[in-house]
Amino acid sequence: MKIRELFKRSDLVYSFEIFPPKVDSPIEVVYDAIEELSSLNPDYISITYGAGGRVQDNRTAKLASVIKNKHNIESLAHLTCIGATEKSIDDILKELKENSVENILALRGDKPESGFGNSDFRNSQELIKYAKDNGGFGIAAAAYPQGHIETLVKDKDIDILKLKEEAGADYFITQLFYDNNRFYEFLNKVEQKGIKPPIQAGVMPVINKKQIMRTISLSGVTLPQKFLRIINKYEYDKIALRDAGIAYATEQIVDLISSGVRGIHLYTMNNPYIANSITNNIKSLIQSVNKERAI
Repeated sequence: MKIRELFKRSDLVYSFEIFPPKVDSPIEVVYDAIEELSSLNPDYISITYGAGGRVQDNRTAKLASVIKNKHNIESLAHLTCIGATEKSIDDILKELKENSVENILALRGDKPESGFGNSDFRNSQELIKYAKDNGGFGIAAAAYPQGHIETLVKDKDIDILKLKEEAGADYFITQLFYDNNRFYEFLNKVEQKGIKPPIQAGVMPVINKKQIMRTISLSGVTLPQKFLRIINKYEYDKIALRDAGIAYATEQIVDLISSGVRGIHLYTMNNPYIANSITNNIKSLIQSVNKERAI
């Protein structure tokens, strides 16, 4: 099933993201996490693109197949095109189709310091159109409520989002954010631009200070004072920080759902405990919005 159909059937789409293990670890190390996450009955599970984003290290298709064919949950395979040739993309699309995976998240990927090299693709719009034309995949694309870290012109990301829609994106998943007001401002700009596909809010709970600070440095996302106080107070108490992070993410999601967001995409970091805790916290809200849905 194309994930776009889930948005037609439900007022709220709820999904998880996992990542493949490092190349020197067996792929089976994430199978237990997939098992536990599947038991929470998400609408779909996405899998990030390989270790370091290299084609030769990519395990995304394998994990997408396990999710789809063993657990009967729709899977969304991340696919980056930076440095890729049409042949390498064709090989991955072929593997996905052979495993009945129908949906991809089309991304450019991180720009190498050496430039684009021999890549046949310059941006995600080109990948979106190519995957749409060569296999008929359902396509998700990335959105940046606070702007992409490389964007220097204000609201240029909104123009790019429109180009992604025109290229064939079915819906968007946002980068993480910790201030819902920034997300709502972004939605207003999207609406003014006439962009129609649904937008899922990407939420990443806090695990530890080092990890979140690294993520922030790579994404350029700003942190509200409330969030910083939590990190600074509990940074040396792992359990307290975990529980405070779960509480903060839950509060974010409650506000988002109450404000009519079309979807929640939870960055689980392969941690079923966190996903389970948050899902249980918001179960009644999801059931209230999707009255026929069982969680």
